[in-house]
Amino acid sequence: MGTTLTHKNYVQVEIKSKLKLGNACYHSVQNLLSSRLPSKNTKIKMYRTIILHAVFYGCETWSVTLREERRLRVFESRVLRRIFGPKRKEVAGEWRKLHNEELNDLYSSPSFVRVIKSRRMRWAVHVGRMGDSRGACRVLMEKHEGKRPLGRTRRRWEDNSKMDLKKLRCCGMDWIDLGQDRDRWRARVNSVMNIRVP
Repeated sequence: MGTTLTHKNYVQVEIKSKLKLGNACYHSVQNLLSSRLPSKNTKIKMYRTIILHAVFYGCETWSVTLREERRLRVFESRVLRRIFGPKRKEVAGEWRKLHNEELNDLYSSPSFVRVIKSRRMRWAVHVGRMGDSRGACRVLMEKHEGKRPLGRTRRRWEDNSKMDLKKLRCCGMDWIDLGQDRDRWRARVNSVMNIRVP
């Protein structure tokens, strides 16, 4: 999927490169996003079709930590502030930047983190339905041998998926068994969009 995977499970480099691509797309349409000629809906469509696709490509394989989630939210807020522009104070008449809560109210679509969670769950079951002969399924299911280094274990891709299921009150259930019923799993994937993201 065009994603660089490392044996130490570092996704910082991958997310950094995707954000670099997103920044390049953002700077190519920056003048249009700040212009008053296109409507807000047109700007949001440009944002979704040009910028988001560059950042989200291959995000199904990311094992995102809180630090990476914050970096993604900062990028998203910066682009949305450019689209919606500043807000004028009624009393003083001064202009100020929109707060994150105001951006969430104006931009009704799910945030970066929610979209990544739902795509990861959709892809997880797709891989789970593959046979053991397929490489992606072997990488996901295989138990690795050897000693792990000292300290807290690094958050794995599977750990993220289990945390999402726990928030959906599916704790203790095997997500591969849950995914066999396509309609129920699709409903669960859509409900991930409503998970509260801190």
